[in-house]
Amino acid sequence: MDTSGATLSRRAGGVPVPTRVVPHLFLVLQSDQPLAPSVRLSLEGVETIELGRSGQFVAGRDGPGGSRLVIGLPDVWVSTSHAVLRYSSPSWTIEDMKSKNGTLINGRLERRAALADGDLIELGHSFFLFRQALGTSPDEPTVLKSSDIQSQAPGLTTLVPCLAAEMRKLEAVAASTVSVVLQGESGTGKEVAATAIHRLSGRVGPFLPVNCGGLPETLIESELFGSRKGAFSGADKDRPGLVRSADRGTLFLDEIAELPASAQAALLRVLQDGEILPIGATQPSRVDVRFIAASNRDLDALVARGLFRTDLLARISGFVVWLPPVCDRREDLGILIGALLERQLGDRAGEITFSCDAARALLLYPWPLNIRELEKWLATSVVLSGGHRIELEHLPIRVDAKPGSPGTALSAGNDTLVRAQEQEGELRKREELLTLLREHGGNVSAVARALGKARPQIQRWIKRYHIERNGRLS
Repeated sequence: MDTSGATLSRRAGGVPVPTRVVPHLFLVLQSDQPLAPSVRLSLEGVETIELGRSGQFVAGRDGPGGSRLVIGLPDVWVSTSHAVLRYSSPSWTIEDMKSKNGTLINGRLERRAALADGDLIELGHSFFLFRQALGTSPDEPTVLKSSDIQSQAPGLTTLVPCLAAEMRKLEAVAASTVSVVLQGESGTGKEVAATAIHRLSGRVGPFLPVNCGGLPETLIESELFGSRKGAFSGADKDRPGLVRSADRGTLFLDEIAELPASAQAALLRVLQDGEILPIGATQPSRVDVRFIAASNRDLDALVARGLFRTDLLARISGFVVWLPPVCDRREDLGILIGALLERQLGDRAGEITFSCDAARALLLYPWPLNIRELEKWLATSVVLSGGHRIELEHLPIRVDAKPGSPGTALSAGNDTLVRAQEQEGELRKREELLTLLREHGGNVSAVARALGKARPQIQRWIKRYHIERNGRLS
């Protein structure tokens, strides 16, 4: 899945920025520090990547032309020399360097494996995403932390290069009077982006969101443009309407494609003349409103079918951005999880951690309902966990899907959540066995007693998981 074309501006004009296609590695999430920054690392010119433990996150290049990249992780579950990635045209491979806790690809323990685009790499409690080819501009930094992004408003932060370029344009447009259209699937954060635009605009009036699909069809025009007392049955007083209520502010028209033709025509007059004519009024009123529209439907396709006015689309689409679904921006899942936890819990967000099983399931799940789904399920999981460590059992059933259940879905890294769930029991058993062998100094009999198992069973597990008696992976 290539996100290099996931976000495209339809605005005409401007000087095109040259792009090149480059492999990348993203540190998406640290399960025991979910508020820690995510990191994007360009692999242009890199032939070898060495990953291991260090006191703090470090990433540096050496060797001929900077072809060797060394990444240090502040993760006590990562070995000093944990894994190595190597490039041999046309593909990358990863090899575990006999680490204590092993290297997992899409939830599966691997000694050596070829990497595919979108693979989830797990070292200790740190989760990376490998991208085979992303379009990026020449001036992008080779290493970028999410905490270093100079975004002027929450909701616009991203590590996906093409989306980041669009967000920078959106920030520039925000301070103008240019109308904006946000398109994308339901739940992709259109209202969050609209709120950020309003905050950056400096407009002193309110931000007023309107769900066009929720307005009663018989009352749409009066709701939007207001009415005078006595204009129709039940009009017992003057009503300003939503457009006038947003004067000197921003009116966010969510699902604008749901507006009927009559309301579209009236809205066009407002955009053209800056005036509204309330129902029952004889003189128009001036208004100063910034319009932001959103739709989960393709407005150009609706115009072609005669279901949306061409002239209205031309008026509202000063700048158009397509917000990609979460499955097309998995690199940002750590950023989204951190932001949602902080929004829900404030200063208490730092108390939340994830088990590796829970983090893995979140990162492999395709999120068909996008950010809205992630937000609701995080809130549920926080409650079920008592506000501390979120385990796999605390996740909603669609994420914690068992093989064959309706919630089971393909991961974006050409692996499946089914496959990850099949590994779940094995991984837990291996980790428990490693811990007990260390605690008991490699005494198999003591470990057998602790687990309530026969000694031969422990020996079979030791052989299956390639574990040495001192609690290390062989």
